[in-house]
Formats: sequence, C-alpha cells, structure tokens
Amino acid sequence: MLHFKKTLFSVVFLFLIVAANAQNESYSSPVKHDSADTTFVNLKDYSNDFIYDMKYATEDNFLKAKVYDCAECLLRLKTVKALVTANKDFIKKGYKIKLYDCYRPVSIQKKMFEIVPNPVYVADPKKGSIHNRGGAVDISIVDTNGKEVDMGTPFDFFGIQAGHNYTKLSNEVLSNRKFLKKVMIKNGFNSFDSEWWHYNLKTALKDKVSNQKWNCD
Repeated sequence: MLHFKKTLFSVVFLFLIVAANAQNESYSSPVKHDSADTTFVNLKDYSNDFIYDMKYATEDNFLKAKVYDCAECLLRLKTVKALVTANKDFIKKGYKIKLYDCYRPVSIQKKMFEIVPNPVYVADPKKGSIHNRGGAVDISIVDTNGKEVDMGTPFDFFGIQAGHNYTKLSNEVLSNRKFLKKVMIKNGFNSFDSEWWHYNLKTALKDKVSNQKWNCD
C-alpha cells in the first residue's frame, strides 16, 4: 500500500511539472500544408531564418507614425515559399534577408499616398500596390554578424540614388545591389526600378487587392 501511494504521488507530481511547463510555452499558429497558394499566412510560421525590422510598426518611417498594430510579416503562401527559397540561397553565401515591409492593407496605402502622392515612389491606392496583394516585400540583407550590407541609401529614400539605374555609387554598393537583385530574380521576383529594396513576386501581379488586417494576439 505504501509503495502504491509513493507511485501515485510521483505520477501526480510529474503531471504538475509538465502542466506548469506547458503554460509557459508560447503558442504559434500551426502551418497548414494544404493551404492554397493565395492564402495569407505569417512568414514566421514557415521559417525562423529571417531578420525583421518592420518599419511601419514603428515611428521610424517616412510617415513618422506607427500604422501597423504589430510587426508581423503576412504574405500570400506562394510569396512565402519563394522568399524562403531565396533566403536559403543567401544563407549559403553567408547572408540573410532583412524585412522592412510585407503585405500592406489598402487603407495604409491610401495614407501613404496622401503624404507622397507620387506613383514613382508610392503606388496609387486606386490601382493598388503589389504590397496590397500580398506579393511584395521590402528587404535588404545582413551578414553573419547581423550587420546590414551597404546599399547606398536608407530604406524608403525618395531620390534617384535609390534606383537600380543610378550608378554614381561605390563599387561595393553597386555589387551589393546586384547580388540582392540576382538572387531575388532567380527565385521568381521582379525588381522595382526606383527602389533597390522592393521586390514583387511575378505570379502575384494579378492577385486581388486586399484590406485584410492581421491578428496581433
């Protein structure tokens, strides 16, 4: 009888430890492998190999305002797949993708266009941006120490120096931009002439514009 009580106590004690540990674990939404390619998903559910600096979830942007409720990178699944593959190519070379922006609701696009009503730099919300379709990312790359490589201008720099066709830059900067562009194009993305950081997934151009908001819980 005494042996039974000791055994029962041990089982109960072990159960309490497991239950306590489970309460301390953070929950993340499970990856749905059967999702359609056009489904909006969270990049972090598919890879832990990205660096995030989601500018519009802070006041460190040209709007000087936080317009996203949280720093999440939502994209359509097909964009995530292509981006993960591209990042693997960068990792082989000793780099990782750093993300500034991903999917952007149309309501935010309207606010941006009010501040910078120039379609060279900000897409007209009447037509919609590829960001609004979940098929565009604003990115740079960092080295193994987490240091961002020199691209010549900051992100969201509204000037000719940010364009791919601008060549009055150091050889290092030109080489860095060329490297970024080469890997992204190889993995199904198009570059954007006036912004070295912006890449569109080729197959996302005809997807519907969305104003879907993400869950920040």
